[in-house]
Amino acid sequence: MNTAAIKQWSWRDTLGVYLREAEFQFWSVVRMPGFALPSLLFPTMFYVFFGLLFGKSGDSSTATYMLGSFGTFGIMGPALFGFGVGVAMDRERGILALKRVAPLPPMAYLFAKAAMAMLFALVIVLILFVLGALFGGAALPRAEWWLLAITLVIGSLPFCALGLAVGLHVGGQASAAIINLIYLPMSFLSGLWVPLSLMPHWLQELARIFPAYHLGEIALSVLHMDDGSRFLTHLIYLAVFTVVCLWFAAGGWRRIQDR
Repeated sequence: MNTAAIKQWSWRDTLGVYLREAEFQFWSVVRMPGFALPSLLFPTMFYVFFGLLFGKSGDSSTATYMLGSFGTFGIMGPALFGFGVGVAMDRERGILALKRVAPLPPMAYLFAKAAMAMLFALVIVLILFVLGALFGGAALPRAEWWLLAITLVIGSLPFCALGLAVGLHVGGQASAAIINLIYLPMSFLSGLWVPLSLMPHWLQELARIFPAYHLGEIALSVLHMDDGSRFLTHLIYLAVFTVVCLWFAAGGWRRIQDR
């Protein structure tokens, strides 16, 4: 990598490179409807089925509750697949090797991937908000709408880190299967599809090991559907989980560079 050329860039040049890399990622995703459409439609269909059709009992509590749980489920998909499958495929096709030798800031590629995952997360959250407000009767103070959206979008970062760790250690063909084996079971076992209170006690305890459970609980505390007493515990878990995934991903990145 031409590090000398990079050091001569102004902050405007660096920002421009980051934005162009993010734009490249955006158009790459747009040209892959097999990724974009399921990422948007899957959580929407689940929310309509579980949150709206099951929430016709005369109050809006179910639809509101499911905004937190299915919002968490929705933002996980673009983060896990965008990094897990996207990075694995880029690695196999030699794109990562090309990025390493190109005069690019080392973090531009990862920034673009994370920006794309967060953009998709925001779109998914907004779709669920519209459905919940129009058809589920969900009514929140404006500040809570904003806080929940920010929580879920930023909450996609631990799953970006998990996807990155997977993408840097497994092959492109295996990555989709592995991500599915992580994404769907973790979503169910974390209580995102069915409230944990309806599950056996041992499943309620098992849920605590999954990051999706902790983000879901934070989202519910924003909606005042959790007492918030363990908010800091959930936050610390997600921070530690992210650091561990990044450490594991760094090992895969070093292994690629040593080749």
